[in-house]
Amino acid sequence: MRAVVQRVRRASVTVEDEMVGSCGAGFVILLGVAERDSEADADRLAAKIARLRIFENEKGRFDLSLLEVAGEALVVSQFTLIADTRKGNRPSFMGAAEPDLAQPLYERFCVALEQEGIAVARGRFGTRMEVALVNDGPVTIVLDSQKPPTQ
Repeated sequence: MRAVVQRVRRASVTVEDEMVGSCGAGFVILLGVAERDSEADADRLAAKIARLRIFENEKGRFDLSLLEVAGEALVVSQFTLIADTRKGNRPSFMGAAEPDLAQPLYERFCVALEQEGIAVARGRFGTRMEVALVNDGPVTIVLDSQKPPTQ
């Protein structure tokens, strides 16, 4: 799994002119699921993100987590995060999980984040979405649940 975590003031996701999810201050999490990912990866990544210390304390230093600031999350499935761009100019998505594996793991990640105590809004899996957000910082962190395979 690969997650792009953006600290935001607010965010929303729209599908066919219908807002399907939104959050206040917290994170937008773009989540890509790879074919080798597991439920344990989803659980581990959710726990890490809930505790990721990228909010400032009173001294302006990154020291507080999403849990500590009572932040919210908007999680959007994005298979293109699994793109392999090492060869040529057209990305390969061969490593991305098929929808029958990816969707349950996306849901597992969202539930695991909720079980950590985070209010979670979702995009709509497998659809074309418009994501609107107001970055806070901007602060963007990329997390991988697994080490890349050795070539």
